[in-house]
Amino acid sequence: MAGRAGCRQIPEGSPPSGGAGDPAEDVEINYREVSTMQLDHQLKIEQTRQLIMTPELKLAITLLQYSNLELQNYIQEELLRNPVLELCESEAAGEEEPPEEEYVEDEFPWEDYFRDLDQGPAGGAPEPGGRDWGDFPTMDSYADSPETMVEDLLGQLRLLSLPSSRHNIASYLIGNLDHNGYLRSDPDELAAAIGVSPEELGAALRIVQGLEPVGIGSRNLQECLLLQLSSLENPPPLAVEIVKRFLPATADGRYRHIANLLGCSIREVQEAVDFIRTLNPKPGSLFGGIQDTRYIVPDIHVEKVEDRYVVVVNDSLTPLLRISTYYQQLFLKGDDDKELSNYVKGNLDKALWLLRSIEQRRLTLFRVAQQIVEIQQPFLEHGIRKLKPLTLKDVAEAIGVHESTVSRATANKYMQTPRGLFPLSFFFSSGLAGEDGEDYSSHSIKSYLRELIEQESPQNPLSDQQLTDLLQAKGVTISRRTVAKYRQELSIPASYRRRRH
Repeated sequence: MAGRAGCRQIPEGSPPSGGAGDPAEDVEINYREVSTMQLDHQLKIEQTRQLIMTPELKLAITLLQYSNLELQNYIQEELLRNPVLELCESEAAGEEEPPEEEYVEDEFPWEDYFRDLDQGPAGGAPEPGGRDWGDFPTMDSYADSPETMVEDLLGQLRLLSLPSSRHNIASYLIGNLDHNGYLRSDPDELAAAIGVSPEELGAALRIVQGLEPVGIGSRNLQECLLLQLSSLENPPPLAVEIVKRFLPATADGRYRHIANLLGCSIREVQEAVDFIRTLNPKPGSLFGGIQDTRYIVPDIHVEKVEDRYVVVVNDSLTPLLRISTYYQQLFLKGDDDKELSNYVKGNLDKALWLLRSIEQRRLTLFRVAQQIVEIQQPFLEHGIRKLKPLTLKDVAEAIGVHESTVSRATANKYMQTPRGLFPLSFFFSSGLAGEDGEDYSSHSIKSYLRELIEQESPQNPLSDQQLTDLLQAKGVTISRRTVAKYRQELSIPASYRRRRH
C-alpha cells in the first residue's frame, strides 16, 4: 500500500515500530525533504504601472464635467477659500490711475454742480445743457415677478362677500390645489382635518370652482371638462354626453363604438370630440410652470468662416485668475516661520492645480468640439437629414483620450451652431445602415418618419408596416418594431387614432 508523500512505505502485516506508526521517523523524513527548499527573504525592485487618483486628477475630472455657470460658482468659492488666488483685472493691469483733480478752496465748480441738478422743464424737452430725462427707464420697464396661481385665486376670493368661516375654508382648499389646478386630496379627509362638515366643505369648493379660470378646483378630468362646458351658453349636447359616459373610449379613439351607443354617425362623434379637445384639461397651467425660466449659456460657439467652421470655447463667464504677487514675494523670502511657509506653499500648489485644470478643461472641450464639428459637418451644411451616427468611442479614439473623458466633456454642455443651439449629447446617436452604404442617424430617421406622417391621408393613415416599407424604399434598413419605437418617442399615436372620418 502506497503511503503519503514524504512517508516511507510500511509492509502489510508488520507490527508498527516505535509505538503507533513511529511518528518520529516520519517527521524526520519530512524534515529532510523540506530542508532541501531554501526559504529566504530578499528585497527586489520591480516597476509596475498603477492608476492612482491624485488630487490633481480628481480636480481635473471634476472641472471637466462642470458647465460654464457651475465652473464660475466653483471659482468664486475657491477665491474665498484660497487667499493666494485673485482676480486678474486685465483692463487695469499695468495702468496707473489718473491723478485726482485738486480743487482750491473758494474755487468749487458750482457750474458743474448746478448742471447736474438740472431736471429740465416739466414739458419734456430738455433745456440747453440740461439732462434728458427721457432716456431714463420708466416704472413700466421694470418687470414684476409673475403672480402665482394661489395668489391670483386668493385675490379673486377677497373680492367676494363671504363669511369669515367660509372664506377660510375656501382659502384652505386653494392652498391644496396642485400646479394643474386640481384638488387631488379626499374632500372628507380635508373636512376632518379642519374640523368642518362635508357639506360646508362642498359649499366652499363650489365657490372655488366658480373662480377664474373655469375648471379650477376640479377633482378629476371629467369634472374639469364638464365645468367648462357648463360655462358656455349653448354647449353641444353630444359633447356633454361623451364627457359623461365615454371619456375613456374617446381617448382610445373608439368612435364607431360611441356612435353605435349614441345612435349617431361617426362624423358627428368626431366633431364633438374635436370640440372637446379645444377645452383646457389643465386650467392651472395658465399661470405658468412651477419652475423659473432658465436661460442656457452655450459653452461652445461654432461660426462658419468662408468654407470652414471655426470652434471657439466660450470663456466669457470664466473669471481670469492669477496668483497674488504678495504671496509670491512672501514665499520667496523664505520666512523662518515654518508653519506660515507650509501654509503658503500648500495654497500655492492648490492654486497652480486649479489654473492647470481650467486650462486642461478648455483644451479638452476644444478638441472634443472640433472633432464633433468635423464629423457632423454635413449636418451643419444640409440639416438634420445628414446627421451621422456617432458614439463616444469614435471621438475618444480620434483625439486619443479615454471614452469617459469624452462623456464628462459633453455632459451638461451646449453648442451654439449656425443651425441653432444643441446639447453636445444631441450629436451622439445610434444609427442604421443603408443599402447604399450610407449610415442614417436615429434623428434623421425620425425626421423622415415625421415627414411621412405629415403627408399621409387623414382618412387612410399609414400603419407601422407601411411606414417601414416606405423607409426601406428610401434605402434605410429598418424593422417595423424600430419604426413603432421611434413613432412613440415622437409622441405620435397609432394609425387607428390618427384616422379622420
